[in-house]
Amino acid sequence: MSETTELRRSLSLPLVCLYGLGNILGAGVYVLIGKVAGEAGYFTPVAFLLASIIAGVTAFSFAELTSRFPVSAGEAVYVQEGFGIKQLSLLVGLLIVLTGVVSSAAIAKGFVGYLDVFVELPDAVVIIMLLAILGVIAIWGILESVSAAAIFTLLEVGGLILVLGVAAPELEQLSRRGADFIPDLKMHSWVGITSGAFLAFYAYVGFEDMVNVAEEVKNPRRNLPIAIVSALALATVMYIMVAVTSLLVLTPNELSRSGAPLADVYQFVTGRSPWLISVVSLFAVINGALIQIIMASRVCYGLAKQSWLPDAMGRVNSKTQTPIYATVVLTGITIIAALWLPIETLASMTTSLLLLVFTLVNLALLRIKRRGEPAGEIFEVNILVPIVGALLCATFLLLRVLSACY
Repeated sequence: MSETTELRRSLSLPLVCLYGLGNILGAGVYVLIGKVAGEAGYFTPVAFLLASIIAGVTAFSFAELTSRFPVSAGEAVYVQEGFGIKQLSLLVGLLIVLTGVVSSAAIAKGFVGYLDVFVELPDAVVIIMLLAILGVIAIWGILESVSAAAIFTLLEVGGLILVLGVAAPELEQLSRRGADFIPDLKMHSWVGITSGAFLAFYAYVGFEDMVNVAEEVKNPRRNLPIAIVSALALATVMYIMVAVTSLLVLTPNELSRSGAPLADVYQFVTGRSPWLISVVSLFAVINGALIQIIMASRVCYGLAKQSWLPDAMGRVNSKTQTPIYATVVLTGITIIAALWLPIETLASMTTSLLLLVFTLVNLALLRIKRRGEPAGEIFEVNILVPIVGALLCATFLLLRVLSACY
């Protein structure tokens, strides 16, 4: 093993786009759509739309920052460039690592619900085996692990298209049930929408992960901004379509009680065993967890390169060209989190941490842009983007606190 070995720059634009899209889709529709429906009811599509707006503005800020600074541990570097405070930058980096841990733990718990369609095994056994295998794949190599993730992503999209296809006849109900999906101005309705959007925001976890493989992407200043915006846009369209369709088939209560909501939608519409969509869902969930493990290990690598973490976390194996030590440590911590906390708690923790990080990242970009520093040929956004992004993220986090107290 060599401390001077570098990461391998081998990811093309299509691969990195599928990497992000797969993470976003796997973490959202296949695991949490039922939980969001339990909070927002028939206003679930509105909750997803609200979450997409908040995530989307910040995604544009990330697109510029990764074009300016295409390095691992992106968020920590962005905050350092904006504020110049090492302790704050390290905190942001560690928060991103923590979101990767709790997010992959939540996804692993979602895997158990879909596996139960085929065979019931002790949750702890399933979680430990799944995360251990994913840790090995992440160690194998970035091109190999992201290629596997890309294949899983295509399966995820195929599964969503399958659900939309079999449930398409249900869309005829919109002519008489459309009003069910339009929220009124009552406080309790918007409390539910806000709570649902807070969970739905977790479904957009993924675009920020893309910046942390910047040192393994070809032409990152051009390709990463395109991939971030494209992945988020595609995910938003699919989320809203699936949310509307699912609520035309099952009630919010039925969706919220389900451990495998899309499998239940498929079974209700077709009357057939949901084995096919359940298999696809398993791969979708696996994909999300794999990408989170890769992301968290790259953040640790980047923090170590900045001399903010011990050197061991930044060591890259000369054969696999991956940070093996960091991957093993984070996989172990993820297993502990998955065995300890319920999925709603994990998702809520991820969202809270990300909203805090996103607020700081937007403010960092604002400070950088106000300094007017030249950055060459990069992807740039209007200065209003980080201003609006910071306000939206901070306000959304405050609303979550208030709704929890309501």
